[in-house]
Amino acid sequence: MAPPFRAEQIGSLLRPAELLAARASSDVSKSYVPVLPEEVKRVTREAITSAVKKQESLSIQPLTSGEYERHIFYGGFFENLQGMKILPELPIPKGFRANLPSVATLQKQGVKTRPGVVATGKIQHVKCVYGEEWEVLRSLMKEEQWRECKLTMPSPTWQHMQLAKGTAYSSAAYTSDETYFEDLAAAYRAEFLSLYNSGLRSIQIDDPNLTFFLDQSFIDGCKQDGIDADSLLSLYISAHNSILASKPENLHVGIHLCRGNMKDSTHVASGSYEGIAKRLFTELEYHTFYLEYDSSRAGDFSPLRHLPIGKNVVIGIVSTKDPALEDINELEKRVWEAADVIAQGQGRSRETVVKEVLGVSPQCGFASMSAGGGVGMTEERMWEKLVLVRDLARKIWGDEAA
Repeated sequence: MAPPFRAEQIGSLLRPAELLAARASSDVSKSYVPVLPEEVKRVTREAITSAVKKQESLSIQPLTSGEYERHIFYGGFFENLQGMKILPELPIPKGFRANLPSVATLQKQGVKTRPGVVATGKIQHVKCVYGEEWEVLRSLMKEEQWRECKLTMPSPTWQHMQLAKGTAYSSAAYTSDETYFEDLAAAYRAEFLSLYNSGLRSIQIDDPNLTFFLDQSFIDGCKQDGIDADSLLSLYISAHNSILASKPENLHVGIHLCRGNMKDSTHVASGSYEGIAKRLFTELEYHTFYLEYDSSRAGDFSPLRHLPIGKNVVIGIVSTKDPALEDINELEKRVWEAADVIAQGQGRSRETVVKEVLGVSPQCGFASMSAGGGVGMTEERMWEKLVLVRDLARKIWGDEAA
C-alpha cells in the first residue's frame, strides 16, 4: 500500500513574527507548557488560520498547524499526562544519558540546563492531550477535508532516552522500564483513539533519537552506564509497537527519523541508517517511515534494501536547513535511485516500487523549535520548497499526487 500522501510535509513551519513576539512577551518560550495563556492562544489561532489558508491555496498536503501551538516539536504531551512532572532545570550533562548527542551539542553551545518530564506517579491519560490542537485545525475546513490532515506527536521513548539512566521515573511510581512503558503506551493508545473518534486519520511519531544508535559515542556512553545498546534498542522497539496495538485499522501512524534539526541549521548526529535499518524496517510495526535523505550526512539509499514488502518510505530529499532551491530533475533521479535499491531488495520492478512504496517530503520540519530555522531560510523560501515537493510528486505520480 502506498503512503497516504505522495507529497508530504514533516510537521513544523517557520513561526510568523507576531507569534514569536506573543510567546516571548508571555514567557512561554519553554519546551514544556501545560497551558497557554489566552492571548497567546488567540495569536496562535490567527497564525494557524493563515498557514492553513496558504497550504490550501498552494495545494500542499497534508494540512497541518505547523506545530505553532508548541515551543518545540515534542512539547505538549508528556506534561499533560497525569503522574508526570516537569523538572525545569536539569543540569547538563549530568541530568541526561551519557554521551547523548543532542546534549553534547547543547553543551558545546554553552547551555547549562535543560528541562525534562519525569513520572512521579502512575501515568494516566485523563484527557485528549492534543485535542485542542486538532479541534482548532479541523475547525478551519470542511469535514471532508479532515482526512487530508496530519498531527505530529513525540516518541514514547523520548524522556527515557534523554534522561540519565534510571531517572525517567521515581521508585515510588515504577520499579521497571517495562511497567513504565506499559502505562505510557496505554496513554498513547487512549490519545490515538480520542483523536480518531474526533476525525483525525493520520499521525506522525517523531523519533530523531533512534539515529543515536548509529553514533559510536552514544554506544560508548551506554557501555559506561552498564547498558547493552542492542537491548536498549529492543526495549524502544517494543515501546513503539505497544502504542500501535489495537489502533483503529484506518488510522495511519508513521514514524519520522532524522539527525536533529536545531536552530541555525544545526544537526546532532550523522551517518548511514545501515546499522539500524534492518531491525527498524522489519521489527517496527509502522507502515510508513519518513526518512531524512537531504545530504550525504544521511548516507546513501543502500539501507532501503532491507525494507520488506508491505511497508513504505517517504524520502526527505528537500532540505529545510539549506535555503538553496533544489533542481526538480535531480530530485526525480534520486527517487528512482531509491526505487532501484528497494526493488533489488524486494525482487520487484522499480516501477512497482515507485507505485506502491514511495513518497517524497522535506527532510524535516522547518522549525523544530519556535525560534529555530535553517540559516537563510525565509517563509517565502519555505513555501517554495513545499511547492517543489508538491510539483515533484505530480511529476512522478501524476493525478494521484494532485
